[in-house]
Amino acid sequence: MEQEKTLIQKKNDTQNEILRSALSLFVTKGYFNTSLTEIALAAQLTQTQEIYTHFDSKQQLAATLYNNIVDSLSVSIDEIRRRNKKAAEQLHSLVDLLFKLTDEAPDVLRFLFEINVAEFLPDEKPFLETPAVNKMLKMIQLGINNGEIRSLAPMLIYSYFFGIIYTTLKLILNGILDKKTESYQSQVWLVAWNSIAKK
Repeated sequence: MEQEKTLIQKKNDTQNEILRSALSLFVTKGYFNTSLTEIALAAQLTQTQEIYTHFDSKQQLAATLYNNIVDSLSVSIDEIRRRNKKAAEQLHSLVDLLFKLTDEAPDVLRFLFEINVAEFLPDEKPFLETPAVNKMLKMIQLGINNGEIRSLAPMLIYSYFFGIIYTTLKLILNGILDKKTESYQSQVWLVAWNSIAKK
């Protein structure tokens, strides 16, 4: 039993390392310019064939990566919604999370914001159609219902609010805004919130 657990853990560790290596290469070189050989080398596998123990193809690897990122974000949003009752509190916590990810997991945000996933994963839902974004829209709808947020179409409010957040994070990720991430956080929150708050 212990030996089986060890083998399963080793398989999971290897799979996670393949995913981490693929993520790093996809955001630096692009999906089409990254080979399985490069991923295997980055993951410190002895041969490229080892990837096929975990994934059928590079496309399946990319799909797993994309779905893991979106699912993880969705779970985090569930937790934020449970902890906070008001839309402003929920959105503020989500902005805090996105800024934290910019520092701690920049490649995750680069993958979501800068890579056109539809080019190589045509069967996957675009980010705007994922459960994660649907939950963000529910936060916005809550704010509209409670009179915190202007009464406009939730997707329009989403584009105003998250347009400001995402654009700022992209500028930070690309080094165009070169101060520490936290130095922009409160200012960006105020600008984004004021763009949608009911006056």
